[in-house]
Amino acid sequence: MTLELRGVTKQVAGQDWIHPTDLVLAPGSMNVLLGPTLSGKTTLMRLMAGLDQPTTGQIHWQGQDVTGQRVQDRGVAMVYQQFINYPSMTVYDNIASPLRLQRVARAEIDRRVRETAAMMRLTPMLDRRPLELSGGQQQRTALARALVKGAGLVLLDEPLANLDYKLREELRAEIPRIFEASGAIFVYATTEPEEALLLGGHTATLWQGRVTQFGPTPQVYRRPQDAVTARVFSDPPMNFKPVQVSGGEAILDSARWLVDVPDGRYLAGFRAPHLTLEPGAGTLGLSARLDATEITGAETYLHLRHGDDRWVGLVPGVRDLSAGAALTVWLDPAHVYLFDEGGRLARAAPYAQAA
Repeated sequence: MTLELRGVTKQVAGQDWIHPTDLVLAPGSMNVLLGPTLSGKTTLMRLMAGLDQPTTGQIHWQGQDVTGQRVQDRGVAMVYQQFINYPSMTVYDNIASPLRLQRVARAEIDRRVRETAAMMRLTPMLDRRPLELSGGQQQRTALARALVKGAGLVLLDEPLANLDYKLREELRAEIPRIFEASGAIFVYATTEPEEALLLGGHTATLWQGRVTQFGPTPQVYRRPQDAVTARVFSDPPMNFKPVQVSGGEAILDSARWLVDVPDGRYLAGFRAPHLTLEPGAGTLGLSARLDATEITGAETYLHLRHGDDRWVGLVPGVRDLSAGAALTVWLDPAHVYLFDEGGRLARAAPYAQAA
């Protein structure tokens, strides 16, 4: 049950919403579409489902060209951010509803509903109505209704975005288990890099309608092939600073470290947790001015200004710092990526190369 996109594009009112895209999603795989709002995630999902038709290109499902095929004929299930259940029906009847529309035999409906409810841990709630459920249970009911169809392709469009933190964490942990039990191809859209890392599988990073990279999630995170992918797959977005490489040394302000790239100008990239307030062995000291702090509880975000560049650091603990304060922040070069003038990865961070 392979899904393949071949040169798929989508134009709306003369604007490119999806640039030429080639993707192959393997049977039984978890695939994450990661990108900011309006990057093309939902449009790409609608093309996969058959809700929209591509402007150019083809979509192949199980070896057949289904580009012009109706969504009803594709065996696709989709769950949206705004999950929908029928309020007058019980959980059992909500889950059973797509099977009844397909005129499946009553005994088969009962078997599949109960199997799916058990997989989703909804068995004790089958006689309840949606308004008697928690938000997480309501979303699990919507997921069960999608899965019970036995669809080979399940599309999840930011399905946890409207749930509170605790419920999101609960369902994030359950979705990989559900995916493994179903054997379907899952495609999960999110704006959150952390969610992509938790879900695992493969990740496609999107930016302005382009898939910038696709591969195993840890590999895309550790070795982004360009600065755009690195920005998308970092939360907060990766910090950048132009540097000069001369004689095998990268020069950032007065700080220097050895690198194995040709001489020239590069863009150094480093993530927020790798800027610290305490020096360590081999770290580089950089002058910055503090614009603001955000305390999350166990950690503090530092919004910094370094010349014309704005950086974000993430340090452990609650830090009582005044806006406008001059700070020295410390950076371990083992966590620094180098991108060439075209934005392509020239040198992965040494820690990422070893990972």
